[in-house]
Amino acid sequence: MTFAQALPAMGTLASLGAAIVVFFAAYRTSAAKVWREEAEAQKSRADRLEESLKEINSRLTRIEIENERLVHLLTSLDPTKLAVIRLTTPLSEDD
Repeated sequence: MTFAQALPAMGTLASLGAAIVVFFAAYRTSAAKVWREEAEAQKSRADRLEESLKEINSRLTRIEIENERLVHLLTSLDPTKLAVIRLTTPLSEDD
């Protein structure tokens, strides 16, 4: 086989090699895009969850303050009556 005869075969092999390189480059770029989109979606979800957690913590703090105030009010009325009420009131199944 002479050089002139091998030239078309080498051209075909070079084209095939270039096509393979382009294919893998496109695959890697596509995979990177998919992972980037997934990371952005997860970050958005984490931000929403963080906001929800902040709201829950805020509400819990307000409830704890209100509960403390109510307990203080109840015990300031008459602690002995409060103790009697606790002893005579039947516990519900929820307690």
